[in-house]
Amino acid sequence: MKKLNIGLIGAGFMGKAHSLAYAAMPMFFWPPPAVPHRRLLADFSEEAAAEGASRFGFESSTGDWRKLVSDPSIDVVDIATPNDLHPEMAIAAAEAGKHIMCEKPLARSAEEARRMYEAVKRAGVVHMVAFNYRRTPAVQLAKKLIDDGSVGEVLNFRGTYLQDWSADPLSPLSWRFQKAVAGSGALGDIATHVIDLARFLVGEVTGVHSSLTTYVKERPRQQGGVDKLGAARKLKDAPMGPVDVDDEVISALRFSSGAVGTLEATRNAYGRNNFLTFEIHGTKGSICFNYERRDELAVFLAEDPPDRRGFRTIYTGPAHPYGEHLWPIPALGIGYGETKIIECHDLMKAIVEGSLPSPSFRDGYQVSRIAEAMAKSSTDGTWVDIPRLED
Repeated sequence: MKKLNIGLIGAGFMGKAHSLAYAAMPMFFWPPPAVPHRRLLADFSEEAAAEGASRFGFESSTGDWRKLVSDPSIDVVDIATPNDLHPEMAIAAAEAGKHIMCEKPLARSAEEARRMYEAVKRAGVVHMVAFNYRRTPAVQLAKKLIDDGSVGEVLNFRGTYLQDWSADPLSPLSWRFQKAVAGSGALGDIATHVIDLARFLVGEVTGVHSSLTTYVKERPRQQGGVDKLGAARKLKDAPMGPVDVDDEVISALRFSSGAVGTLEATRNAYGRNNFLTFEIHGTKGSICFNYERRDELAVFLAEDPPDRRGFRTIYTGPAHPYGEHLWPIPALGIGYGETKIIECHDLMKAIVEGSLPSPSFRDGYQVSRIAEAMAKSSTDGTWVDIPRLED
């Protein structure tokens, strides 16, 4: 059975999620396309890397990510770092001939994402960007119902991603609030997930009319090297630092198919934890999804008799996409970890087959182009067209 040596850069929350997927994937997808071996972990210091390797089951560690990229034993470089580090790491990995997994958003700007995409194309390596929510079985089922014509021609997409971890102005000044590191705020952090779902389900976005807003202009600076994230972590007596990214984005959308849509994303919505939703209306029916109830897909079919019309709830399980590899009965529970396990499987499969997984760096680049168009639209107060992306 083929083994692929993994080099992970970043021992934070996303590093934990990716490490879990590497460990668990062969338990779910047996026989696996390849066995991911947790070979080497890199972080910002030797001490942090060693601790991360111990926690996440990696064979060895280093405080220098360049040593990981140049290590001839590494087959896959997994980038789970803040956004400003993605371009240099991904381009170096591509030039070293490594296959690459990179967390979203691909980069801080469309220009950075373009350079990353061109680097992996030149190198001929397999590349993937981690928009994992599209791998939720209910989302895959929605895609199937759209593609097989069950809901007819798609007319409208309505997507939201609402969180509340930054609603409290005393939550710390994470790197996610700093443009130099993150590139943007809610736009890049969570709205890009909605953009990915919109493209995956409905098709290419060709125009946007958007508004970006910042509610909290400064936040308490955090101490130490570990990023503190979440509304439960309040810093009452710390010095304040400026916030220079958006807290909320609202946008109208146009699609190449003629469909229209809306998008809203904010991290300042009290009471919403991970409220990633979409509602799609077609000429023959509608589909609704809420990630906080991720085993469920609500489906309305217009062909039902009048006395039986209404949304039916489908609980995903073995009969649905990826279901036979997960849990034996519907509604037993799909979590964030399972989406990462599926993501890992699809990456390993693509590497073994020499194919290109989706979403690729091309998709990540296009999402960055759309996000940048939203920011421009907010500044200019007009619709912004998004030209076709040529390969």
